[in-house]
Amino acid sequence: MNIYKSGVVYTQDGIQQAFVTDGGRFIYVGDEKGAMAYKGNVIDLQGRFVCAGFNDSHMHLLNFGYTLCCADLSKCTESISKLVQTFRVWKEQQSDEKQWLWGRGFNQDYFQDEHRMLNRYDLDKVDDTRPVIAVRACGHVCVVNTKALEQLGIETQPKIEGGFVDVDSKGQLLGIFRDNAMSLVYDRMPAFSVEEVKDMLKQASQTVSSYGVTSVQTDDLATFPSTGWQTVVKAYEELVKENQLTVRVNEQCCFNGLEKIQEFIEQCWIPYQEKSNRTLNEKRDCNWFKPGALKIVGDGSLGARTAYMLEPYNDDSTTKGIKMYETEELTAIIQMARNYKMPVCIHAIGDGMMEMVLNAYETVLLKELQSKNVAEDFERNSSDHRCGVVHCQIMRPEHYKRFQRLGLHAYIQSIFLDYDMRIVEERVGKACAKSSYNFKRFLDMGITLSNGSDCPVELPDVMKGIQCAVTRKSLDGVWGPYLPDQAFTVKEALDSYTVGGSYASFEESQKGDIKEGMLADFVVLGENPLEVGMDAISDIPVLETWVNGVCVYRNPFK
Repeated sequence: MNIYKSGVVYTQDGIQQAFVTDGGRFIYVGDEKGAMAYKGNVIDLQGRFVCAGFNDSHMHLLNFGYTLCCADLSKCTESISKLVQTFRVWKEQQSDEKQWLWGRGFNQDYFQDEHRMLNRYDLDKVDDTRPVIAVRACGHVCVVNTKALEQLGIETQPKIEGGFVDVDSKGQLLGIFRDNAMSLVYDRMPAFSVEEVKDMLKQASQTVSSYGVTSVQTDDLATFPSTGWQTVVKAYEELVKENQLTVRVNEQCCFNGLEKIQEFIEQCWIPYQEKSNRTLNEKRDCNWFKPGALKIVGDGSLGARTAYMLEPYNDDSTTKGIKMYETEELTAIIQMARNYKMPVCIHAIGDGMMEMVLNAYETVLLKELQSKNVAEDFERNSSDHRCGVVHCQIMRPEHYKRFQRLGLHAYIQSIFLDYDMRIVEERVGKACAKSSYNFKRFLDMGITLSNGSDCPVELPDVMKGIQCAVTRKSLDGVWGPYLPDQAFTVKEALDSYTVGGSYASFEESQKGDIKEGMLADFVVLGENPLEVGMDAISDIPVLETWVNGVCVYRNPFK
């Protein structure tokens, strides 16, 4: 039993002084006198700010673990020449000459020497004897060198539904693969073993813990197409049994094709729903790993101009982006999931995809909500579907009311404002930009939302996400404020990373607040975000991260 005293403890019931944990849960929250009535190990918080552990409600934990093993191109993206130089230096440190050379994190909008997309000829300068691949920061574009194209056996421009392969004016491949076309590259990757997947997940979870994140809702099952979902699930289950995870995982289950979805629902999702209602040990395991919503990727990204728009891009009239599905296909996938009362979350960045997603949801959910004789599986209220949309970036004014009517949940990433405010008007025009990223409007309309990072698109740095949410400015202070009327209060931003995330995954009775009976997941910060200047929030250090009443991270520099 641990007794924590003399803190500034942020709860949904106001600021408290102390709390007590035992058996992985909070058993007392209140004043110091009440806490000291318990017998146990006393920990003096020394006036520090404590809140519930952060919940990143949309990220890619396995992909992050893999990225940690790759060349970090985010730190050299100011020019193509520096990117090539940095990539070459990293290459010299790699011992396995049979493996592809992987890098991730570049953003062509930041290139100052040449204003264009990276291409095969740039990567040939990294290495022309081994396959080289560079993945854009958003994860929706990859570029390979000439050697990689040779190994892949791709000589002419293929046509891929929901994707595109770039060529030059002479029809020659540029090595640029967008969205679904990236499968031409990823499908050829060797499969990873359970142990390799476990190693990546352990490294990623430990890194995530250093940001105060105690729970993630993560899309992992299709990270490596050649590695089956069964391998990823087995890796998680073994990590749980070995007590190797430092974060709780609610899996956002991403698949292509109705047959694979049906297979997963029958073989994994349904058994886990039943498992969470059985023995105490099985319930405990489900508190660490559990399949959650069905994840559908609807379009690409704004930065890559692959987000699907209703109108052509303002700065490139030749394209409206890429849609992965037609409305009828989206509807069929949603309906399959809802037949089992499985929640759905759909990646939609462009207003064209948002339109399609709302149309598909209306077809399925309105019929479901109006039905009076819906079979209640797993004791879940059919009207409380917790279906939602991931990103919610480019939207038209009329979309918000439809969103509200459907009772959808918004999975936002306020950290995206740091970069996107620099390009949004250029990409979509001033009028469309005005009704986009309207996160405060969601709250004002009573629409539930949660926050996240989409890591490894961005690091899971919650304090930076909170600062962007409340300032609506870039982190360097140069850009913005962009739509300042859409700014959150600090409390609203904190809640979006705590109670908002737990609500999204039907876990609001278990976590997201420091409250008696809830899981003892919390974070200790170096300063009080409610008191420091808004522009200083991102500088607040995470001192300690506690999960299940156990310290999983302690800042070595503080």
